[in-house]
Amino acid sequence: MRERKLLLACALALAAVAVPVVSSAAERPADRISTAATPTDQLVRSNPTAQVINGQRTTVKENPSVIAGLRVGGGGPQGQSCTATVVGKRKIITAAHCMIDVSGDKSYLYGDDDLNTAGDETFRTKLASFKTHPKYTGSGGWQTGYDVAVVTTVDDLPVPESQWARVAGSGDAALTAPGKSGVALGYGKTSASGSSSGVLYKTTLPVNDASGCQVFNIRVNPDLMVCVGYDNGRTGTCSGDSGGPFAVDGVIVGVVSWGAANCDRYSVMGRLTNEMGDWAKGEIGGGTPPGDGAFSVAVAPTSGKVEPGKYISATVTSTAGDQGPERLELSAAGLPSGVTATFQPTSVTSGESAKVTFVAAAGAAKGTFPITVSAKGTSGTKSATYSLTVGDGGSTEGPRPTAVPGSATVARGTSAKATVTVAGGTGASKLTATGLSFAPMFFPNSVSPGGSSQMSVFAPFQPGTYRLVITATDAAGKSGSTEFVLTVT
Repeated sequence: MRERKLLLACALALAAVAVPVVSSAAERPADRISTAATPTDQLVRSNPTAQVINGQRTTVKENPSVIAGLRVGGGGPQGQSCTATVVGKRKIITAAHCMIDVSGDKSYLYGDDDLNTAGDETFRTKLASFKTHPKYTGSGGWQTGYDVAVVTTVDDLPVPESQWARVAGSGDAALTAPGKSGVALGYGKTSASGSSSGVLYKTTLPVNDASGCQVFNIRVNPDLMVCVGYDNGRTGTCSGDSGGPFAVDGVIVGVVSWGAANCDRYSVMGRLTNEMGDWAKGEIGGGTPPGDGAFSVAVAPTSGKVEPGKYISATVTSTAGDQGPERLELSAAGLPSGVTATFQPTSVTSGESAKVTFVAAAGAAKGTFPITVSAKGTSGTKSATYSLTVGDGGSTEGPRPTAVPGSATVARGTSAKATVTVAGGTGASKLTATGLSFAPMFFPNSVSPGGSSQMSVFAPFQPGTYRLVITATDAAGKSGSTEFVLTVT
């Protein structure tokens, strides 16, 4: 018997899009049994120029609901870890194992066809909350099924309602009948020996009878899983595409769940043409998704300036939606050090107004800060932005960057992540770093006082300890530095 092979969370080892006749169980070599293993996106960038085998590059413009899932410590470019689909104003559908089986703070990046160059994206947002299917059994639960999750994002996603993906349910079982074919999308690996591409690809895969897909030591449960693709690996999904969509006739009928480590066998999707899809649709909601808010809120004026030791006020206005008046709880986020916000009153009925007062202590941080004023009601939460300038908008001390974490230990050829926050400075500060042959990437490349940037550091292939000096240079030409220590094993 051939040596057993591991399985990983699927991504795209993308290849030909023609759909030939599906191989039968009788045609399958009896000695090819693949062993399942926990899905992973821990990828070594050993072959960054690997070519996709008979694959097709595609774009977000052609697939406006696709979105990249990132996490701190993710193995792909910019921390890309999974792929997902926009299904509501703040709703995303993906695989449960993308949320449970891997650690690291998670976020989502939209609008970029190639994640290898930071700054091309349209939008980036953090995760507010997520729900996995209640029958998903925790880490490793993908082996028994129910591998689906619905994510709520912090910010509205820049996808119009007409372009949200439609999710299948129990009434769409015909879409996953053997003989149908669908399209899978993902930012993952494009060859078994390569690394996560970070480039969006697509491929067309046939739906198979599960009886012909029992080639793994874990059973492909046809009630909870959809077996697609081919047994000879001509095309399929691979690491980094986990959670991505598999669509038949334009409807998402499955999310990428697991497959072979060498991306050379069938791909297995979490089935949505059953109660899993019904559950997901219930979490997503209807035309106005939960969390969107059926009212509106605004702040007037939209900006103001206050000296340390003083205060400034603005008016929060609200308008009731189609659901009628509802009680709104008011709050503010993004306040700089030394600044507090007080609402009078602290809650209103939609259609009413309130006064918000920003008080700057004598030692308050100087700069210009985007303050998020939020109103939470029974139909959801809505927000408005108020630009607060403290003092002259700058600091005589210059910018002060910090990196969290301040060090990392990684294997050669892999990557490390850190969040760089800049305090003080005049205007936006540009971030640079020295200490390595290949300069780290910052997203974004410049930040306002109080803002943060995600730094990606690619480890050299020579083991050792490297000290990176991160420098922030503000609009006035003043600079400040911090250190990040990278240990390569």
